[in-house]
Amino acid sequence: MGRPANTTSRGAHPKERTDSATSLRNKILLAIPDAEYQLVRRHLEPFRFRQQSILHEPTQKLDFAYFPHSGLISLLVATEDGKTVEAGMVGNEGVTGVASAMGLTMSPLRQLVQISGDGFKIRVGALQSSLESTPQLQMALSRYAVVQGMQIAQTAACNRLHDAGQRLARWLLMAADRVDSRSLPITHEFLATTLGTDRPSISLAAKILQRKKIIQYRRGALEILNRKKLESSACECYKVIQQFNGVLRLK
Repeated sequence: MGRPANTTSRGAHPKERTDSATSLRNKILLAIPDAEYQLVRRHLEPFRFRQQSILHEPTQKLDFAYFPHSGLISLLVATEDGKTVEAGMVGNEGVTGVASAMGLTMSPLRQLVQISGDGFKIRVGALQSSLESTPQLQMALSRYAVVQGMQIAQTAACNRLHDAGQRLARWLLMAADRVDSRSLPITHEFLATTLGTDRPSISLAAKILQRKKIIQYRRGALEILNRKKLESSACECYKVIQQFNGVLRLK
């Protein structure tokens, strides 16, 4: 695969890179110096994330890490009876399979594409070998792994302690942040599965938000009409998770 055009001076941290006529939007890859990006770029493969496709199962070895620059990936905990609940999500702010950068070969989380998009994938071995010569990427991934763990812990508390309406508002805000859009192609059934509750509870919570003209839902797509009011409807978990993201300095 050819090397992309060098759009910045050596060592610079660009806000945007053009990679083979595509605007790169993954914030971890944008945060590292251009010299490091050029080193890791030779191992990155373009990848299309297709809705409802599974990137990783807990029983499998981690073969790839994925850097989305659009779309949304859910990190799910699945039980033996087939039930699932979302523990975290990854969009253009992060990377899936980050445990592999720490030398781990397994992850207990299912990686499921919830919103289609595109980005890069990289073989775990290539990522690990690249980190020896890309110290700022290694630091960025280490910080992201720690912050992702904090987010997962906060999400677990949220799922246990807060009602469906608060959790729905929190999830919509987090998803909108990661796909950079107010419009989300999702269904009530999907939200119920993701939030670990039943569909009637989610439908009722969504109707309340729609009645207040905070969101609009039609034909499998939900649009945020009033973000400020949606933030007021969410529990404190959203602000806590925002603070975690601030630590990354990727926003």
